[in-house]
Amino acid sequence: MELNVVFLGLFASVVVGGGLVTFLHSTHQSQCIKWLLAFSGGFLLAIIFQHLLPDLYKGGDTSFGIYILYGFLIQLILEYFSGGIEHGHVHIASKQTIPWLLFISLSIHSIIEGIPLGNHYTGITHGEQHQHSTLLWGIIFHQIPVSVALMTLLFHTTLKIWQNWLILALFGIMTPLGVVIGLNMTTSDLGIDIHTILAIVVGMFLHISTTIIFETSENHKFNIFKLFSIVAGVILAMLLY
Repeated sequence: MELNVVFLGLFASVVVGGGLVTFLHSTHQSQCIKWLLAFSGGFLLAIIFQHLLPDLYKGGDTSFGIYILYGFLIQLILEYFSGGIEHGHVHIASKQTIPWLLFISLSIHSIIEGIPLGNHYTGITHGEQHQHSTLLWGIIFHQIPVSVALMTLLFHTTLKIWQNWLILALFGIMTPLGVVIGLNMTTSDLGIDIHTILAIVVGMFLHISTTIIFETSENHKFNIFKLFSIVAGVILAMLLY
């Protein structure tokens, strides 16, 4: 897959999320976020176990577990500032100010997840191309509901519509920015192997996906449409082999 297609896909996923908020009636936005999140949660969890973890450990290095744990904890810290918008928590107040801490937290997350996608993109083998395909789709499917949640929040600020889109567009370039950083980064730049960053991303995805799935239940019962969304996400991830 060409890099310009990767950049376009990543940015388009954010635009799609913003468009859903713009054209969907407010009563449908909540259900839209829940179903999209359920699908992305199932997809992320499936690619972790079906693709990303096997690719990490295929070289025989058993040290990645600690970095997966670091990624899990990093995501926990980021969500302290984002309020959990990564898994659908949208705290709306009328005419609120711009949530800059939330935006910065989401941006850091997006940049980190783009780094391994970019670093492996030159001179990769067929197996690594497969890894990139699943990682790319995992990011795209997760960015759509996050963008829906972010745009929903922005619509309740004092900003004009064009300003909302400007901030969303700025968020949309964060993962491509991570890809660019990864493309130009060598192991010596950080003193760690790039697979370590991928392990951190896996930990972040693990936190997000499990939280999404556990929070998909209402009154400890699964909504059948959300269950189908999770299963659909898992099946699609397993087909991307």
